[in-house]
Amino acid sequence: ASGQIACQIRWALERLPPARHLKLYNAGNFFDPHAIPPQDYADVARLTNSFERVIVECHPRLIGRRCWEFRGLLAAELEVALGLETAHPEVLARLNKQMTLDDFAQAVRALHAEHVAARAFILVRPPFLTDDEGLKWAKRSLDYAFSLNVECCSLIPTRAGNGAMEELTAMGLFAPPSLGTLEQALEYGLALGAGRVFLDLWDIDRVSPDAPDRAERLARLARMNLTQTIEASASRTP
Repeated sequence: ASGQIACQIRWALERLPPARHLKLYNAGNFFDPHAIPPQDYADVARLTNSFERVIVECHPRLIGRRCWEFRGLLAAELEVALGLETAHPEVLARLNKQMTLDDFAQAVRALHAEHVAARAFILVRPPFLTDDEGLKWAKRSLDYAFSLNVECCSLIPTRAGNGAMEELTAMGLFAPPSLGTLEQALEYGLALGAGRVFLDLWDIDRVSPDAPDRAERLARLARMNLTQTIEASASRTP
């Protein structure tokens, strides 16, 4: 209902420490009017006046008038995170995201034309790929996103947990990426020097639980996220 989103944001901001950037995550598409009522945009914008940048997530095919309307209400810069998922066209189609690589490129160009920053979400080892293929296509996806002048890429280890992945696992069509693949994907992205690259470490306990030197390697990845520089690795075992 109208007004609920602003109430939730106000409740959270009263409990969070000061920050420069604010990410509004609504487990869906921010510019879907069924998710965030457009009549709430003004109240949401007012609540974000103290931030330098506001980040929201949206499907590439929903980028348009509502995005520009919200941007016009903000005192902060707007950044929109788009799910590229993978530059592998056949795998992307099988993920049923209802978008193509051209849809993604068109959304990025539209955002840039309106002076809105773009971020890409990239899945590391989506279904239907081996671990080696997952690394190869993570690199290609980084290349593709940065070729469109995306300012930031977030690497997401593909996870089970939604039912569909469990079915694909049982069919031998999905397994999570190895820790070694994640390390190499982040290193590759940072080495490009084309923009910020982050590796999502949420729920990382599911990845290579028996990997040697695991705690030290995860700490290294966390530091690399913060410094945006490649740190020498003591181990390369998966």
